[in-house]
Amino acid sequence: MKFSERIGITKAKDTIQLDYIDVDLRNGLWNAFQIYYLDRIEHSQLNQSSYQTFFKNLWHNFFKLPLYTLNNWTAKTKTQLREWFFNWEWFEIYDFIEFISKTESPTNNEKFKLFCNNVLEKEISGYRFINGLIAPITSEPEINEIDTAIENAGNKNLTGVKTHLESALRKLSDRDSPDYRNSIKESISAIESIAKVISNNRKDSLRGALNKIKGKINLHPSLERGFKQIYGYTSDADGIRHALTEESTCDFEDAKYMLVSSSAFVNYLIIKANKAGIDI
Repeated sequence: MKFSERIGITKAKDTIQLDYIDVDLRNGLWNAFQIYYLDRIEHSQLNQSSYQTFFKNLWHNFFKLPLYTLNNWTAKTKTQLREWFFNWEWFEIYDFIEFISKTESPTNNEKFKLFCNNVLEKEISGYRFINGLIAPITSEPEINEIDTAIENAGNKNLTGVKTHLESALRKLSDRDSPDYRNSIKESISAIESIAKVISNNRKDSLRGALNKIKGKINLHPSLERGFKQIYGYTSDADGIRHALTEESTCDFEDAKYMLVSSSAFVNYLIIKANKAGIDI
């Protein structure tokens, strides 16, 4: 991670690409198209290439252009596509990538989609190929939940909570070496931190802190049990945490889920504490 990124204020809305595509992501998706399609055209003229039907389909069904505008010279068609691609809006790029992944051609579409998903994950896109369609794996409300929790913790001077949430987000969004395992740990640590503040006992475990604060903040027993079931495995040495946080099984979706849900819990506890008149 660059020095400027390490010292900056981390925000989910600036990190998870939901309604925009940055230069790195745009370049990565273009490279996927080039590697799996353009570089495989075996002739300088499209009408002598095995990709002729693919490009006619593209011109007719995606661009809705007359076929006479499709240049038969492969090099010129590549240049035209490149100019369009690098001027499209973010959603137009996803439209294009999804369309070609479903269009018959000599390319192995499954390998193309897998390559694209690797790019999307590395560049922290909010979308993935799922069942053949580009679908969101996160949403604006989820992103806002994370940013609100970090902001609330800062406003309340909950330094530990803020530090853990920011660390979880940084580890999740590190493009060079994402650390999903420790991102999950940081998310859980944020919950433990605020629960201990409300219980007024720094030595409490998360389970112990929840037991103490449920009466203070009017935490419904069913909701309490739900939270313990969600987070309990992270504190049990022989529980799910051990399996979930192994390097080979922990991925972006696991870490993102824990960060979003932990942020929501932080926001919830802050509101409940305020209503109960607890100074935090």
